[in-house]
Amino acid sequence: MDTKELLKKVRKIEIKTRRLSDHIFGGEYHSTFKGRGMTFSEVRQYQFGDDVRTIDWNVTARYNEPYVKVFEEERELTMMLMVDVSGSELFGTANQFKKEVITEISATLAFSALQNNDKVGLILFSDDVELFIPPKKGKSHVLRIIRELLEFTPKSSETNIAEALKFLTNVMKKKAIVFVLSDFIADAYDNTLRIVGNKHDVTGIRVYDAKEESIPNLGMVQMQDAETGALQLVNTRSKRVRDAYSVFHREKVDYFLDSFTKSGSGVINCRVDESYVKKLLGYFKRRG
Repeated sequence: MDTKELLKKVRKIEIKTRRLSDHIFGGEYHSTFKGRGMTFSEVRQYQFGDDVRTIDWNVTARYNEPYVKVFEEERELTMMLMVDVSGSELFGTANQFKKEVITEISATLAFSALQNNDKVGLILFSDDVELFIPPKKGKSHVLRIIRELLEFTPKSSETNIAEALKFLTNVMKKKAIVFVLSDFIADAYDNTLRIVGNKHDVTGIRVYDAKEESIPNLGMVQMQDAETGALQLVNTRSKRVRDAYSVFHREKVDYFLDSFTKSGSGVINCRVDESYVKKLLGYFKRRG
């Protein structure tokens, strides 16, 4: 992708996702993810209905009339986007690949954090961490994240979610809002997720295609594993083969739901042909 085409794509995503974050998600994001606590801001004169426990007795004695302390939320937070860039994300039978939907969701979340003056960082992972962008504030930083999501070419096409979560625990010492975006066709990450969930506010966003859930009866078909590249002839006429695949896929979905639920983390399931806007908004409202 040349520079001109890349900038055009970045701009297109910025316009779409920033409009969403400005008009829909900014307030919902703010109410869903609270700051670290309340910090003293100022004093003002007592007004009818104020909680008497907030009266500042020193200032009240000095001016001979009641004053109350005003507190505000200590707002600054850090969001970490953990994005799966393995080979299976380059799949899609509807209008978009999973990767494209993940990019748009990530951009919307990043602009929502930007609107609330929070830091945003990025981890791109396959079976290892491919790229780490430390959390920072600012529009130019968010645009860099979008460019990487669009342009980055991973070294590996395989997946290891546990390895990415371990990396997160090493680089993020303070509590962060963590979104893990993947199709979660993986396993062996539940123990690591439990450790991460004890420290961070974690949400798993599973982006998937409806055609991944089952194999249609198409006769003998040569199929390629998107992550290993292995080619194999598959007899899709066989009900046993189709049923075995459906069970395999269901096990992966159940493992995802079970692992995130037991770790105290949130889950969002988003099919590529569904509105991720409704999915995110519904999730924020439920949590807010």
